[in-house]
Amino acid sequence: MYLQRIGEQLAAPGVRVTLRTASYPGAARREVVDGVHVSRGGGRYSVYPWALLVMALARIGLGPLRGARPDVVVDTQNGVPFLARLVYGRRTAVLVHHCHREQWPVAGPVLGRLGWFVESVVSPRVHRRAQYLTVSLPSSRDLTDLGVDGSRIAVVRNGLDEAPASTLTLPRSVTPRIAVLSRLVPHKQIEDALDAVAALRPHIPDLHLDVLGGGWWQQKLVDHARLSGISDAVTFHGHVDDITKHEVLQHSWVHVLPSRKEGWGLAVTEAGQHAVPTIGYRSSGGLTDSIVDGVTGLLVDDRDELVEALRQLLGDHVLREQLGAKAQARSVEFSWRQSASAMREVFDAMLSGRYVSGVV
Repeated sequence: MYLQRIGEQLAAPGVRVTLRTASYPGAARREVVDGVHVSRGGGRYSVYPWALLVMALARIGLGPLRGARPDVVVDTQNGVPFLARLVYGRRTAVLVHHCHREQWPVAGPVLGRLGWFVESVVSPRVHRRAQYLTVSLPSSRDLTDLGVDGSRIAVVRNGLDEAPASTLTLPRSVTPRIAVLSRLVPHKQIEDALDAVAALRPHIPDLHLDVLGGGWWQQKLVDHARLSGISDAVTFHGHVDDITKHEVLQHSWVHVLPSRKEGWGLAVTEAGQHAVPTIGYRSSGGLTDSIVDGVTGLLVDDRDELVEALRQLLGDHVLREQLGAKAQARSVEFSWRQSASAMREVFDAMLSGRYVSGVV
């Protein structure tokens, strides 16, 4: 979403934006989406070598990107870089939402070690003179811990789509409802939210949890809810449209984001649009930037503290409304137009041979 939304904003005044990404069943190999030229090829893992080959072919006028003559290339490193710098040199910026030290073990002992080696050793060396982009100050600090020079790390925070106006006037649920807005994958630790509901339900019998989002870990979570005896207190909505997402958030009392790691946490500001405060883990990194602790939400250190924070907010409507009001006020500070403007500032600096650092 980050690149697509910023790409739309950059394309609107006439910048040609091309996005190379993976393919999926039924997807067109080429199309224009909201002004962004999308080129697809490869799968979940093969997208990397295919993209590198396509970029190399484009340099000699061949392949699906043969017409592209980029002034700047953004290499999105989602754990593994595309190594665009090997083809485009100093025109390449590296975008890192967050480092994946905590996620790599899910890939298995061998692949996990290899992946972390590439991310923590190979990539910083390959990109030792490249401009870096990230979405939060904690992610910037993680990059400096890997040896990236802080003077080359620019922070361009996530923007935010406006919530549908029709959803903002809907009434809050009469009974307590918790929302989780997240991909359903292991490192998001949705089990912690389920366990919190199981712990609180004896004291709050009408408590309900809405899980918005899908992913390959969903059935594990459904089974976890069943084994915890709370299946009737949890609704797994799966992937939903924008209206449904915002309607559920508007009905909610509290939003929980129990991720092990976050670069920023777009769901925090989306919930904030509806005056819904978020509880998240301090150790996640990015949530310490998107949540102002004690002001727009609460940061906790472990699952027990998560349960207690939920108990506190669900039982104290004054505190809940105070945090929610400030979360809503802060949400208006973010827009994709502003993010695109910051990104353009970084690109202009790159074209003039300068590095950018800090929050842009």
